[in-house]
Amino acid sequence: MGAVARRPMAWLAAIVLVAEAVGVVFVNGVLAMVVDNQQMSLAGVDSGAMFAGTWAAGGFFGLYLVVCAGILARTAVRDRAPGRFGRIVLITCAVVHGVLGALTVGLVGWTAFAVMMAIMGLVVLALVAYETEPRPGKRTPGDPAPAGQAPGERTPAGRVASDEQARA
Repeated sequence: MGAVARRPMAWLAAIVLVAEAVGVVFVNGVLAMVVDNQQMSLAGVDSGAMFAGTWAAGGFFGLYLVVCAGILARTAVRDRAPGRFGRIVLITCAVVHGVLGALTVGLVGWTAFAVMMAIMGLVVLALVAYETEPRPGKRTPGDPAPAGQAPGERTPAGRVASDEQARA
């Protein structure tokens, strides 16, 4: 994917995740109010505990989505791949959307599944579009050794040159 399309795609994914976070918190708030107003319980659990748990779950998941959106926004601003922690968080976000998408088919329908898969696709596309690039001045193990360097001699990056690198 070209550099021109990476930034808008990352911004779009960040905006969609923020909108999803607001929706998740709203839906959990409505569910918490229903549980509290109806004095519902599940297997004898106090309705107050269910009210608090529903709000906590909505807040936690909403915060998680906002953190993912923040990582994507930072990626778009810097136009560089997220770091190791950011990549791990975005991978878990994509996996969560895949699992929730599979669950929504039976519970909500195919439209909800398509929405969840579209969001998952945006997150995965952001991960793939921003490939990790080697830092300038660092050599990868397959790079040939600089001319005139003997095998076993330290390279400028501090590595020991192999026989193959010295021959190149």
